[in-house]
Amino acid sequence: MVYLQITLKVAEAKRATAAGVYQKYKGPFLDSIAGAQSKELLVRAEDVQVMHGFDTQAHAQAYLQSKLFTADVVGGLSPLLDAAPEVRIYQVA
Repeated sequence: MVYLQITLKVAEAKRATAAGVYQKYKGPFLDSIAGAQSKELLVRAEDVQVMHGFDTQAHAQAYLQSKLFTADVVGGLSPLLDAAPEVRIYQVA
């Protein structure tokens, strides 16, 4: 299992809108992205994280280049962000 973690700095007042973007694209992510296994939204006081589960690191990397991510997700979230997203990929040991 591989996890793609994207940490987003979103002001509290904009978090409901950001959660709407997450909900809008969760289904298409799970249905159309190769190797996609899960997607979870984690909300903390300081930020919001989206954890994506994949079967391989190659599929996680490919998602970051996909139209769904670059045009749809990034396009929907960009106006809501206070800083550039932090992207990390983890391999389960």
